Amino acid sequence: MGTQALFDRYYYSRAGYIGGTEVFHEICRAQLENGGRILEIGAGPANPTTTFLSGVGSVTGLDVSAEVLANPNLTEAQVYDGIKIPLPGEGFDLCVSNYVLEHVADPASHFQEVFRVLKPGAAYCFRTPNQWHYVTMAARLMPHSIHLRLANKLRALDAEAHDPWPTVYRANTRSKLRRLARSSGLLPEELRMIEAEPSYGAAHPLLFYPMMVYERLVNSSDLLCLFRVNILGTFRKPNSPNPPA
Repeated sequence: MGTQALFDRYYYSRAGYIGGTEVFHEICRAQLENGGRILEIGAGPANPTTTFLSGVGSVTGLDVSAEVLANPNLTEAQVYDGIKIPLPGEGFDLCVSNYVLEHVADPASHFQEVFRVLKPGAAYCFRTPNQWHYVTMAARLMPHSIHLRLANKLRALDAEAHDPWPTVYRANTRSKLRRLARSSGLLPEELRMIEAEPSYGAAHPLLFYPMMVYERLVNSSDLLCLFRVNILGTFRKPNSPNPPA
């Protein structure tokens, strides 16, 4: 039994509906209103975020997979080792990563590299799962082989959809992210918690309805924001050469 009609009824057709991806894109746009050079980490072969960013500025894409070389919306694409960014320092007006931090084994080095390549005053915008959400906790507990079999099926994705990459969740709470920002010299400007439509309930109404109830609950009060699914972050490189510790 499909759930498209349920998503249409309870989410997509509702007045004022804005999906989580659109929220993230608007956060990115707000950092680069007049164009510029954008670095997208984890750009992959093609994705809606690259498409969006290419309309805002020129996008250089990095990925650990050579699939990034086929991304049609990139001005430049490079494969890298997931740690050292093979680009000169202070060259970018904005850095973006979308569902990447959960895969980063050495987040301290990641943020230091982001700091290095950003121009003074430029921002790093990211979206990543919250460690305390039930989907994340389930993914952490199950072997990656089982996650591979279940993740795309639960979201009712096409057979051609990319398999999930292995996750480590070493930068997936607000407290961890603040510590990582400050240790790298970045300033944690915003860490917004959001819970949008329950994408993992797309496989069947028996999943959709309880997940929808959960979404309504955690969005009913800011006191429950700790349990929302995604963290949307904006960190900024200070203009001053000696940022506070």
